[in-house]
Amino acid sequence: MVDAALSGAAGVPSPCINVCRLDSQGICIGCRRTIDEIAEWSRASEARRREILREVELRTMGAMAGYQGLEPID
Repeated sequence: MVDAALSGAAGVPSPCINVCRLDSQGICIGCRRTIDEIAEWSRASEARRREILREVELRTMGAMAGYQGLEPID
C-alpha cells in the first residue's frame, strides 16, 4: 500500500505516511484514502491525484467535525 516510489517524485506527492490500516469504513487511518484511491494512485494523472487529495481533505475535515461533536460542513 505504500507509494514510496512516488512520494518524493516530481508532481503530486503521495499522502502515504506508512500507517497502512483500514478503519471500519474502509478508509486508511494513515492517509485517509479509500482502498480504491490507493490502488489507483500509481496510474492516476496529476489532475486525478489532486482530486483524490481534495477528497482526502474533505474526508478529514468531516472526520474532525464528527470527532468534535459537530456536523460536517458540506
